[in-house]
Amino acid sequence: MPGRSDETETSADSSTATGGSFTARLLPSIGTVTAQAWDALIPGHNSGGSHPFLTHRFLHALEASGSASVETGWAPRHIWLEDNAGNAIGAAPLYAKSHSQGEYVFDHGWADALERAGIPYYPKLQCSVPFTPASGPRLLSSTVEGKRALLSTMAQACAQLDCSGAHLTFLTDADRAVTQEAGFLQRTDRQFHFINRDYADFEAFLASLTSRKRKNIRKERAAAQDGVTIRRLTGDDLKPEHWDIFYQCYLDTGHRKWGRPYLNREFFARIHETMADDIVLVMAWVDGDPVATALNFIGSDALYGRNWGALIDKPFLHFELCYYQAIEAGLELGLPRVEAGAQGEHKLARGYEPVATHSAHYLAHPGLADAVGDYLERERNAVDWDIKVLEGHTPFRKT
Repeated sequence: MPGRSDETETSADSSTATGGSFTARLLPSIGTVTAQAWDALIPGHNSGGSHPFLTHRFLHALEASGSASVETGWAPRHIWLEDNAGNAIGAAPLYAKSHSQGEYVFDHGWADALERAGIPYYPKLQCSVPFTPASGPRLLSSTVEGKRALLSTMAQACAQLDCSGAHLTFLTDADRAVTQEAGFLQRTDRQFHFINRDYADFEAFLASLTSRKRKNIRKERAAAQDGVTIRRLTGDDLKPEHWDIFYQCYLDTGHRKWGRPYLNREFFARIHETMADDIVLVMAWVDGDPVATALNFIGSDALYGRNWGALIDKPFLHFELCYYQAIEAGLELGLPRVEAGAQGEHKLARGYEPVATHSAHYLAHPGLADAVGDYLERERNAVDWDIKVLEGHTPFRKT
């Protein structure tokens, strides 16, 4: 159950890449293993690739700050695989959940259906990065066999911990293919990403748009920047006082929009100490007073927009800090794309394009699995059609 804090060990006979058996452990904390050991399993890490949200330091900041904990309904149960020689061959960020908040892939209807049948939906297992709707590796293994072993362990953990199922959200294509082969239910959603088509700078991006859309963006930026000073801070330029301002903005906007912000001040203090070089914090001042901020994380192939907040209501300031400043930062860093978070069709007119996102679901109750499977087939068709329609309304000049 989610309240347990002991380390659970299971074993299985599934083959590893070397043909032997593996040992699987469920870790009650990311701190149970070293940062070096965990990060070495992240695809591309040893060759310079960067997935900031999968790193030990990011996940540890969530747990050590209490943002992702038993008390908040995110009980860590990370999977750790070792071969017979004790070598790490796989891992997965996994949590026992007592609710469906902070996931951005919504299953409340599934929970209601099972509860109406008199069967508890919670706890469930969630393989994801808490509060982070950014696609990335979830099955941290260099081999297909290792990924299969991770999925097998999740299914065993569902029975062991009396969970209704396991949910892997915001998957890469490689992980999605393994889940599909394993029979996990497939779900599709969509986000809006800025795609860098070798633009030299923001002006080159604007030149690719229709005249009307280009003029509209210029007008929005002029209105947002009127009387406002904007800076992008990273690395040593970031100071604790900047985080104090950011957190004030984050709380103010969070309380007005959705009630209870998920992340606490200690979390941001920890990422300041361990991830400053992976962060772009956009800040705005009016007459020397801070008024708004937007937080971005730097990956090897994307800039990820995460949280924003404002203390004033100024037209287009949200678009400027979260979208246009992010595009400028991404282009300066030479990154292939900018991901600006979940939802938001208003991003389309501002150069962000519809992109499919994927999740996979194992449901232990066969009746619920059948019903959800039928629904997901219809939902996938609807999402595919939605993306095709939206692609016809991008702001780019037709060639």
